[in-house]
Amino acid sequence: MTASDRANQLVRLAAEAAAEKLADNIIAYDVSEQLIITDAFLLCSAATDRQVRSIVDEIEKRLREDADAKPVRREGEREGRWVLLDYADIIVHIQHEEDRVYYALERLWKDCPELPLPEDVHAHAAQRVRAGEGQ
Repeated sequence: MTASDRANQLVRLAAEAAAEKLADNIIAYDVSEQLIITDAFLLCSAATDRQVRSIVDEIEKRLREDADAKPVRREGEREGRWVLLDYADIIVHIQHEEDRVYYALERLWKDCPELPLPEDVHAHAAQRVRAGEGQ
């Protein structure tokens, strides 16, 4: 079994929204073989608590407007360090960079296939890297 078309659509939209708010290390995994509760995980990180919240807001807005999707559960919003958005088909983890390194969710899901993300998601990251090199 692989991630559903709906899960893939939500992953793409959420990844694009996160990239627009300059999220780092955006990656998606098809966890449908491992878990029965969801099809995919989307992971991303941010440098500050404020940016974590901004990414959360943009993902919720984009999924609501473009896919008529609302999270069935939301956790961690008060602290702003690690926010989990559960859309049933996908679960989005937005983590502060320090928490991302500490918990290393990629290690847990490394055996799951990575889902392809739109090129513009990676273009944002490459653009930031080039801008940093010019300093």
